[in-house]
Amino acid sequence: MTLTRTGRETLAVAALAALWLAATAWTRPLMLPDEGRYVGVAWEMLRSGNWLTPTLDGLPYFHKPPLFYWITAAAMSVFGRHEWAARAAPLLGAWLGAMALYLFVRRWWGERAARFSLLALLVQPLFYVGAQFANLDMLVAGCIVATITLLAHAALSIEQGLPYRAALLAAYAAAAIGVLAKGLIGALLPALVVGSWLLALRRWRTLPALLWWPGPLLFMLLAAPWFGAMQQRFDGFLDYFFIVQHFKRFAEAGFNNVQPFWFYPAVLFVFSLPWLPWLYKPFERGALADPERGPLRLLMLLWVAMVVLFFSLPRSKLLGYVLPAVPPLACLMADGYLTLDPSVQARRLWRLSAGITLALGVGAVAALSLHPLRSSRELAAVLSAQRGADEPVLMVENYAFDLPFYARLREPVVVVDDWPAARADPRDTWRKELADAGRFAPARAAALLVEPAALCTTQRSWVVGPSGAQARYPLLAHAVAVASHGDTTLWRVDATGCEGRPNAG
Repeated sequence: MTLTRTGRETLAVAALAALWLAATAWTRPLMLPDEGRYVGVAWEMLRSGNWLTPTLDGLPYFHKPPLFYWITAAAMSVFGRHEWAARAAPLLGAWLGAMALYLFVRRWWGERAARFSLLALLVQPLFYVGAQFANLDMLVAGCIVATITLLAHAALSIEQGLPYRAALLAAYAAAAIGVLAKGLIGALLPALVVGSWLLALRRWRTLPALLWWPGPLLFMLLAAPWFGAMQQRFDGFLDYFFIVQHFKRFAEAGFNNVQPFWFYPAVLFVFSLPWLPWLYKPFERGALADPERGPLRLLMLLWVAMVVLFFSLPRSKLLGYVLPAVPPLACLMADGYLTLDPSVQARRLWRLSAGITLALGVGAVAALSLHPLRSSRELAAVLSAQRGADEPVLMVENYAFDLPFYARLREPVVVVDDWPAARADPRDTWRKELADAGRFAPARAAALLVEPAALCTTQRSWVVGPSGAQARYPLLAHAVAVASHGDTTLWRVDATGCEGRPNAG
């Protein structure tokens, strides 16, 4: 089959976008805690062969749904245990979002607008660095972008009497994938954006058409089975996943990174500074009344506003949450440039904007590659080289999420801490995550989450923990410090006997 010129151009754009986003994904180690945590769960899924239940240190981990882990584990099974394979999920999400924006703008705004929108998006520091950060934010952002553009395409097609049902079914499928990526926001945010857009345009009759019954049915067929399987296996799963991890996390304090209401507007303003001269167009008099481009400008404005407003309401705010707002901003930047006279000065200013943001994104990745933040890669290399295959690993007063991945540990490790206090602590910490996971497998948790009084060993063992822990644990009194990195030390411990200890035998 011979591809058309448009098809060849689309393939070329898709390949170039993928190459650009992945070009430096291999250059730096995984960062703690987020990258280590999520890649660590995927590593456990791969080495255990259990692709249904995500586990953290062998305990059921239900903070997030499984799509990220499935993609990451599959990538590592094909390409090996490498950082760039561990970042396959955010790379895929970024590529999906970029191509969804490109194809939508090309269809309804023209080829030139699509190219400039894609260029403005790919050099945004938030988008470029987010594509290479192994957590769930970019994956769900890509799904949200795909769902919004497909829904908007279906709505515009309905208005013009064009076929729309294939795009509508694809939108429901993308929403289901978004729910499997990070939860309800995968469907809720697209509904808010497209619903508010159609209401603002007073296109009441289009809304019922978007609710065509095969769409919700397809959504449930794709999204619901995993949740049903987990509830069947683990009593209380649905309450924990939806009530605790969705509604309470949205409405209550006590979770990480509390920020003021204006946090996300400030973030977008700072990261968009070089592009601010190009964001004037939708605010010009008559720009939204333009019969051809006005509705699309309104869609992009409401898209940004809905995402920012939604994530500004809860007290807990993380930088990656606002990623779904970056693609529509890039589209508005391109629109502002393309509506100017193509003067030499305008072209120079556009190139300057692109150059500054490109340098910021690449510079951030380069800086993190030369001076990595928290990582266990160096300690894991020593542990992997010196540890015997059957020698156990223990962690005290910390769980190094990335160490099992880098050291290729085949079994969960014993983690020593004050677990009654961890279970009572309302804060969102690594201790709370492991304690919550232990609720769903209490017998296994009793063997893995150990009190300090029970710490002992009957064979050569390896202990990872804060460097000052040696003074607090008799087990470490005669241990050999094998390696240190930052404030973390790896010790080798010979057998000390467990007589009289709570876990003797």
